[in-house]
Amino acid sequence: MQEQVVKRVVVAGGGTAGWMAAAALAKQLGPLLEISLIESDEIGTVGVGESTIPTARTFNALLNIDEPAFMRATQATFKLGISFENWGQVGDRYIHSFGQVGKSNWMGSFHHFWLQAKAAGFGGELGDYCFELKAALADKFSVGEGPELNYAYHLDATLYGRFLRQMSEGLGVKRIEGKISQVQQNAETGFIEALVMENGDRVEGDLFIDCTGFRGLLIEQTLKAGYEDWGQWLPTNTALAVQTKSTGPAVPYTRAIAHKAGWRWKIPLQHRVGNGLVYCSDYMSDDEARETLLSALDGERLIEPRLIRYATGRRRKTWHKNCVALGLASGFVEPLESTSIHLIMIGVTRLMQLFPFNGVSDALVDRYNQQAVDELEKIRDFIILHYKLTERTDSPFWDHCRTMTVPDSLAQRIELFRDSAQAYQAPGELFQVDSWLQVMLGQRLQPTGYHQMGRLMPPEQLRGALADLSGNIARAVGALPGHQAFLDRYCGIPAS
Repeated sequence: MQEQVVKRVVVAGGGTAGWMAAAALAKQLGPLLEISLIESDEIGTVGVGESTIPTARTFNALLNIDEPAFMRATQATFKLGISFENWGQVGDRYIHSFGQVGKSNWMGSFHHFWLQAKAAGFGGELGDYCFELKAALADKFSVGEGPELNYAYHLDATLYGRFLRQMSEGLGVKRIEGKISQVQQNAETGFIEALVMENGDRVEGDLFIDCTGFRGLLIEQTLKAGYEDWGQWLPTNTALAVQTKSTGPAVPYTRAIAHKAGWRWKIPLQHRVGNGLVYCSDYMSDDEARETLLSALDGERLIEPRLIRYATGRRRKTWHKNCVALGLASGFVEPLESTSIHLIMIGVTRLMQLFPFNGVSDALVDRYNQQAVDELEKIRDFIILHYKLTERTDSPFWDHCRTMTVPDSLAQRIELFRDSAQAYQAPGELFQVDSWLQVMLGQRLQPTGYHQMGRLMPPEQLRGALADLSGNIARAVGALPGHQAFLDRYCGIPAS
């Protein structure tokens, strides 16, 4: 057997990305590796990522994390989807839920039956056929009893990093405090050989994971991997983040509320609310953005707003030589669909699947990078969809979004749905048909045609089937406890 030559893994940077990588590698491959993580208490993390998607549960299960303990440690709440407000037109609201809409068959998706019913004058709202969506609207939630909800979390990303640090160190990860002053490379191959600390210590490794945030100390400043900018399609480039005291029960969904130059978020945690304003600096000044955000806050402000600049896009190579970039070091799509933490999770999962025990090879690197590009571009298209499908004409920003040229891959999807109500999930794609469906219809993309399979059922049979389905969902939602009440019982933070 070939001898293992990649054994020493060095994670540069802590925060959510660094400790997620360290925890996963230590939990799954720990006996085969020596894992070190370098971070400085003096360097802050972005740490505003407070909203996840259901893949977070899969990742936590991979790490054998106890859910109530994790939720108490991160002061988390449950999330059933995102409430999009003012996106199609000012005053509009729809929910992109994590649920399955209706019951589909081999020939086509459920919404074709629903469109047939709508044409005949019955059928109600599409959301009537989604358990998660109706539960979100009713502020209801439960696990472990009755029908199963598909859910994610709102969490404090800084506390999640601390939680994973404690777990990682318990699994043998060595934390090194300090700042990196120099990156030493092999003169012939360009591979990274060691990170030199400010105190002169050298941290040698075989594989380096760059979790240094937007600056990309290893992947970009050292290895010059390159960056593909997506600003022509995703024009926001700045965010302000601030935390406030809670003013009422936590709702089981994120709010994404569009304004004249972007959108703002509201994310309820157990101990506070995360708020932020995302905008394009070409259409809104920092002072106006601050005023817009502060005037929209409900509760008492806990911190000063933090300004974050970013460029949407991706590294041209996520894995380059013996360095793999994770988190913000690998690129940034923007936070609209809460994919940032997912991309860290899938990045480290993919690394474990393709781990270069016997040495870094071009074939492994190419496979990793191709998978990363494929997934990220499909996520990019899904997020562009929200901006492109606006009907807003009230500001230059929305005029730009409504009239911009989008990637061919997205333009084809839009035309397919407009012509025939056909939506699909491509192989390896994160967002399912129900996600595309909820956003397209929620933002007023009305199909001119649909599959006629609903005509194979007599109208009264179709009416009865839809009534049974929506009635079962309504009864199931009615039996659920309130989200805040369940949260308090399941994982509430004990009163001090």
